[in-house]
Amino acid sequence: MSKNNLLESFGSDPIERVELALDALRQGKGILVVDNEDRENEGDLIYAAETMTQEQMAFMVRECSGIVCVCVKEEKAKALGLSMMVSNNTSTFGTAFTISVDAAEGVGTGVSAHDRIKAIKIVCDDNSKPEDLVSPGHMFPLVAKDGGVFERDGHTEASVDLARLAGLAPVGVLCELCAPDGSMAKLPRVCAFAQLHDMIVISIEDLIAYRKAKNV
Repeated sequence: MSKNNLLESFGSDPIERVELALDALRQGKGILVVDNEDRENEGDLIYAAETMTQEQMAFMVRECSGIVCVCVKEEKAKALGLSMMVSNNTSTFGTAFTISVDAAEGVGTGVSAHDRIKAIKIVCDDNSKPEDLVSPGHMFPLVAKDGGVFERDGHTEASVDLARLAGLAPVGVLCELCAPDGSMAKLPRVCAFAQLHDMIVISIEDLIAYRKAKNV
């Protein structure tokens, strides 16, 4: 089955799919976002940081790769003193990792669902200061390009764009969905997982089309 046919199970066109995804985020639910087949060709489970719960974090860690990332704009990264992980980024898609973080207080080792959510809420809070976080840690911030998916068609930018368009703080949480054998989930597996857990699937192409159509 083609990519478009699979995605039509979640909405007849890009506009409808993205609107449904935004409604899901506003309701505190997770969504799945797939990128292009000639890029990573993977699906990420995404939540808005503002609404994500400890239970949702535990679900994400169980079902996904375990490398949970919190995606922010550059101004947020600077405000929290999040320096880039490397000065010369040679990764294939230029994924913009900063230093990893944990919450400075009220946590154990930092790896539990409780502790990771604590770090995420600190990152999301506009009143947080650099000293509210410690490094290294178990949460991996990613810095989105200012132009969002118009500038870079990655999951990092998609998560921030989606949170913003949903009227929430522009901070997203993502993790790559895995297949039972530990390999990365491709579109058919992503769609089957979404149907099992009553989630919406959109593509980054859908989001680009939505932003162009709505001029947002």
